[in-house]
Amino acid sequence: MANELVVIEKSTALEVFKSSDSVEDIIRKVEQEVNSFIPDVSTAKGRKEIASLAYKVAQSKTYLDGLGKDLVAELKEIPKLIDVNRRTVRERFDTLRDKVRQPLTEWEAEQERIEAEKQMLAWHEEALEMNEAFGKALAERIESDHEIALLMNEKFDRDLAEAKAEAERQRIAHEEELKKQAAEQARLAAEQKAQQEIEAAAQREREAKEAAERAEREKQEAIQRAEQSAKEAKEKAERDAKEAQERAEREKQLAIEAERKKSHEAEQARLAEEERKRQEDAKRQEDKEHRRKYNQETLQALVSNGFDEKLATEFIKLVASNQIPHMTMNY
Repeated sequence: MANELVVIEKSTALEVFKSSDSVEDIIRKVEQEVNSFIPDVSTAKGRKEIASLAYKVAQSKTYLDGLGKDLVAELKEIPKLIDVNRRTVRERFDTLRDKVRQPLTEWEAEQERIEAEKQMLAWHEEALEMNEAFGKALAERIESDHEIALLMNEKFDRDLAEAKAEAERQRIAHEEELKKQAAEQARLAAEQKAQQEIEAAAQREREAKEAAERAEREKQEAIQRAEQSAKEAKEKAERDAKEAQERAEREKQLAIEAERKKSHEAEQARLAEEERKRQEDAKRQEDKEHRRKYNQETLQALVSNGFDEKLATEFIKLVASNQIPHMTMNY
């Protein structure tokens, strides 16, 4: 797979991104892979391996960053932490990518410098060819003039020799100037390339430093938010516990009052029942006394009319108990 440097099961991705230690473990494993790699820019295979490893590091960054992005979309509760780790992955893997590709980058810069030197050399050779053509034409002209000068006096011979020497000096001076210009242009191009690399490295270092400072700030902010959340959760828990205790106390008091009310109502019901029974007993006793009095008066009336007292008593009992038809006691 393209990102074989890093493989994470989707079911464990949340636990990985929730822990900075887990992310650090992944980065350290990739760093070990990168640090154990020996770059070789002297062969096409070696340069291809450098580019391949740098590509794998970049793909691993994209893979982890995309995995974290998916988690952020699914788990809204921890987006800040995942974003911090995503930034850490991006920045650290960018640094690793630049680190692993640096030999290839330097090699490419060297190749550009060599190409610039080759171009300068080509221009120089072209100038030499032009100079040679110029010298040849000059020599031909001088030779022609020499042939004419042979027909002239010694002064012309000296002038011709001086002119030839001056032309050679000019040719040599022109050739040296061309070499000097080519060397200066190559030197300036190499210095400019080196300065650009230095500035790029300094910029990467500044960006890495700023990223580290930003990550530290965000880490501290996350810690502060976590501490504030923990404080608020603790205060809420204390408030909830206090409210629960107060609610339990109120419910306890209500239960006590309810039990007290229930006991009072039970006592009132018992007293009412006792009063009802007392009244019923009193009523029964009163009725009994009333019947006894009526029975006694009836007995006296029967005895007064010549009835035997014992037979009269039995007669009254039979009437009172409704055992004699058509006769009742009217109390």
